[in-house]
Amino acid sequence: MTGRERIPAPAYQATKGSILHVDRNFYTKVASSSCRELIESFELPIRSGKAFYVPRGHVCRLSTPYGPQVGDLNLWARENPRERFWASRTRQLQRSHVTVFDQLWSCLPYLRPMCTIVGDTLAGYSDDVGGRVHDLLGTRCDPYVNQMLSGKAFDFHCHSNLTRAILPFGLVESDVHDVLNVFQVTGLNKDGQYYMEPCPAKPGDYFEFFAEIDLLCALSTCPGGDLSAWGWGKDSGSDDMLDCCRPLGVEIFKLTDATLLETWQPPECAGYSGIHGLQMPSFAA
Repeated sequence: MTGRERIPAPAYQATKGSILHVDRNFYTKVASSSCRELIESFELPIRSGKAFYVPRGHVCRLSTPYGPQVGDLNLWARENPRERFWASRTRQLQRSHVTVFDQLWSCLPYLRPMCTIVGDTLAGYSDDVGGRVHDLLGTRCDPYVNQMLSGKAFDFHCHSNLTRAILPFGLVESDVHDVLNVFQVTGLNKDGQYYMEPCPAKPGDYFEFFAEIDLLCALSTCPGGDLSAWGWGKDSGSDDMLDCCRPLGVEIFKLTDATLLETWQPPECAGYSGIHGLQMPSFAA
């Protein structure tokens, strides 16, 4: 082997004509179009969660209006919440840290793009040890791990925030799933161990996606804020993480240029029949 570093080929490649090969020209037009109508906007307070609808063919922007703050995002198909975001398969089909033109995929047996990322002001970010932003390596913080590691109860981890957010929509705790950690910088160290770095977002940075299907989304403002003082077992009344917490912004836009979506169609579910070998062939002579 030479002195050059070997770079393994990805297991899943977006060859031209495959479903993984997105129409970059189309999504670039979506991102750059000024023909948008703001139909909903709100700020999500610190250490809270909120669920909201994003209709198919619309654009949702998540932003950091006041500076660095991590957000945990869940997605479901609006009409069928059994179809939900599949973080691990997205990590395989796309990458460990997603950005523009990457798609977030749904679970089996549906397996289709739920949304496509069209805007990312932190695209290309990497820290000095290889960490990247918009994380799919990890998952949400939760009160169970917190209790296990610290012996303390805390009710405002992202898992709990997401749970409270979806209750009015008829969903329950078990519907919360592995998240996309928006604005979060993570990586693996030389020993393959997961690490987190402070969020690099500045006021006005954003992450924007195009809804491929009708979505129910839920977003949590992480109780660790920008993660510059992260630690398990810290409570809400006295911990130094509280000073690192900031609201997140959410905006939902309708695309008003009718010609923009003329050639676009919502993706269909995976074509597999779902028989799984249960229908046995006839072996009679």
